[in-house]
Amino acid sequence: MKPPAWLDALVKRFLPSELYEELLGDLHEQFAFQAEELGVQKARWMYFFEVIRFCRPYFLKRRFRADAKYSTSYTYSPAMIRNYFKIAFRNLLKHKGYSFINIFGLATGMAVAMLIGLWVWDELSFNKNFKNYDRIGRIMVHNGEGTYMTNPIPLAAELRASYGSDFKYIAMTTSTQKYAILSGDKKFFQSGSFMQPDAPELFGLDMVYGTRAALKDPHSVLLSESLAKKLFGEENPLDKIVKIKNRMEAKVAGVYKDLPKNSEFQDLTFIGPWDLLASFMSFMKEQENDWNDNSYKIYVQLAPQVDFAGVSAKIKDIKRKHLDAKRVAYNPELFVHPMSQWHLYAKFANRKSVMSDQLEFIWLYGVIGVFVLLLACINFTNLSTARSEKRAKEVGIRKSMGSLRQQLIAQFFGESFLVVFIALGFALLLVQLALPFFNELADKKITMLWLNPVFWLSVLGFSVFTGLLAGSYPAFYLSSFQPIKVLKGIGFPSSRLRRGAFAPTPRKILVVIQFTVSIVLIIGTSVIYLQIQHAKNRNVGYDKEGLMAVYMITPDLYQNYEVIKNELLQSGAVSNLAVSSSPITDVWENQSGFEWKGKAPGFEDNFATFRVTHDYSKIVGWRFREGRDFSKKFSTDSSAIVINETAVKYMGLKNPINETVKWNGKSYEVIGVIKDIVMGSPFEPILPTVFLLDYNNQYTINIKLNQTMATSTAVGKIAEVFQKYNPAVPFDYKFVDEEYAKKFANEERLGKIASIFAILAIFISCLGLFGLASFVAEQRTKEMGVRKVLGATTANLWGLLSKDFVVLVVLSLLIASPIAYYFMSQWLQKYTYHTAISWWIFALTGAGALIITLLTVSFQTIKAALMNPVKSLKSE
Repeated sequence: MKPPAWLDALVKRFLPSELYEELLGDLHEQFAFQAEELGVQKARWMYFFEVIRFCRPYFLKRRFRADAKYSTSYTYSPAMIRNYFKIAFRNLLKHKGYSFINIFGLATGMAVAMLIGLWVWDELSFNKNFKNYDRIGRIMVHNGEGTYMTNPIPLAAELRASYGSDFKYIAMTTSTQKYAILSGDKKFFQSGSFMQPDAPELFGLDMVYGTRAALKDPHSVLLSESLAKKLFGEENPLDKIVKIKNRMEAKVAGVYKDLPKNSEFQDLTFIGPWDLLASFMSFMKEQENDWNDNSYKIYVQLAPQVDFAGVSAKIKDIKRKHLDAKRVAYNPELFVHPMSQWHLYAKFANRKSVMSDQLEFIWLYGVIGVFVLLLACINFTNLSTARSEKRAKEVGIRKSMGSLRQQLIAQFFGESFLVVFIALGFALLLVQLALPFFNELADKKITMLWLNPVFWLSVLGFSVFTGLLAGSYPAFYLSSFQPIKVLKGIGFPSSRLRRGAFAPTPRKILVVIQFTVSIVLIIGTSVIYLQIQHAKNRNVGYDKEGLMAVYMITPDLYQNYEVIKNELLQSGAVSNLAVSSSPITDVWENQSGFEWKGKAPGFEDNFATFRVTHDYSKIVGWRFREGRDFSKKFSTDSSAIVINETAVKYMGLKNPINETVKWNGKSYEVIGVIKDIVMGSPFEPILPTVFLLDYNNQYTINIKLNQTMATSTAVGKIAEVFQKYNPAVPFDYKFVDEEYAKKFANEERLGKIASIFAILAIFISCLGLFGLASFVAEQRTKEMGVRKVLGATTANLWGLLSKDFVVLVVLSLLIASPIAYYFMSQWLQKYTYHTAISWWIFALTGAGALIITLLTVSFQTIKAALMNPVKSLKSE
């Protein structure tokens, strides 16, 4: 049954067309309902008055407007905008708990996203402090299966002589390492390098004092601004004298600004002239024509109109032309590696540059940041839609008073942006407070870019995006309500609005997404932690306890070593000591060209090479599989070697003892085989290693402390002896167990940052869950009262309210587990030595997620279950 046509015509006359189409069906349905209940005549009168009520505001609009024709366009006056903000603030203040959850959750998510954004910016701007960043490169070589950045000395001269037109600057340098720097009574260990004169111009150093041409004087030195202040305070340091390694005297000819933390040369505190080092190191003269000794780095700046690919093609065969037939078999190929790829594309596979760990971290943290922000937006969306019924009447009244849907959408987006910008203020404060801790954790020096317009454009764009993302669903959902269904007294049950079969489905989907992301992060963090522990528990093959290393960085230590050794043994602070060419925790020398019986023709060998003295094995605790140690009883041991198990397999030796190995024209006899020692990365396979006796090329004093003496006492006595015979340089030492622990720094940093983000993700998810549980408990208050009256216990009611949330978390676990397994399996594959992903990780994570969920929702559910049913039912 339908109302009279003239009433429909009246509605159509005064209502906007879109509102007429929206309301007509509901008005007809209401008329049919009233006619059935009250009769047709009464229904017509009620329908007439209902139409007048709806049309009155539009009738007045038409009457008093200058133009007679009604327009659906709308002008947002300042008064109306103020009214919108007033309503928004009142809603925030009226529902303080939900407002806190929304604002604090969004602020946390935005703060995490901003921190990660600043970290990503820092990584992507690595090395960009150099003025000619896009023209700088370093000469590298593909050699056999590996790619290296060290080259022989004569290569730099060859590049200048034959390819000078392709390069603006060429500079050969030593690796950056620590040296003793002395000036008067001030002594410091500082990281520095010796470079050829073109280096300061090549890198475009920002000079505070002096000029970049200073290194042309072989008795000069350039200091960083911070080192100059440490040595000379606020005085002008030019022409001051410093000593390097207590033997090389140089005049300060320039001071450059400190290089930033996100730079390849972040630790470079001084630059010495190449010729100064060569004048003290006689072997460098011998290396000037040696194409086989690869110990130095070459940096270049390309000439204008020259590209990296073109110049790489020109120089690729230089080294091959100067090597003998055996070395040429390795097919060495030179190329120029651009500075723009040093940090993010530092790895090579099959002679091609590939993504480094840092670029993987950028992608990983970027994805985490996006998802954490998404979790916060989901909270906002969920709570807004969950409380939509509370504002349904407001929507109905506004629509009946003439508000158009786009006006309501604008209002709700305005409220969303208000919350977002309040959250932004708190997020900026959180980031500023968290930066010192984050910098320490991430080993960075990130600062807020307050004066950077790009930063503010990014933040504002990021906030607008967040506002749109967080407010879009509530805006379009709430504005779609039909006023006839939400205004009291129309005659329709409101249950259709809030208890439709699919009404909570979007909220359930969003909760599942939240916990899926959180569970993936938790599983990922757990796998990273287990991988680190797996590597830490690996048998290193030697005894780290009480083992100390002191680097021989001055001539005094070389000249007085035997005296120092005797006094240390007499002091009772050490049980033994010996020297080696490399510390036990690192491999400083790799050699090839070894020949042995059964070696396949063309086999490209590569051995980690350690030069040691007698008693070295007693100090580090070698474990012999067969054979014997070096002994002073056998003078022939100067032509003997000890190899590890991996070397035996690498060489294919069935009976290695007494086998002869030739190297550099000399024959060596294998006298012992030791069990493998972890000297490089604990995550990678052990290298084939050769140990030989050599008292001439030694750089590390290895000291075994007396275990019966307190460590602090022993270190004090050792320091006294070193200061006695090496007074010009402060005593510097390393404990081997601490140096080994540093090998896990990157993985531990990744694990700590990921764990913090995982905790924040689960916190944000639980914050939203708490809000939803509060809302559900509020909506079902009367139901709880009825159930209690009928005999339900508190436990029954708690289980009833908690069940739905538990189901969602279980579903999240089922979705998250295969996703986490796939990605963490891929991550583990980059480590040769890695742990396995066990089933119990998923079980514990699932149990933990369920416990956290129950703890989160229990407060609200138990509170609702304990409520006096008389209070919850008194309004009925």
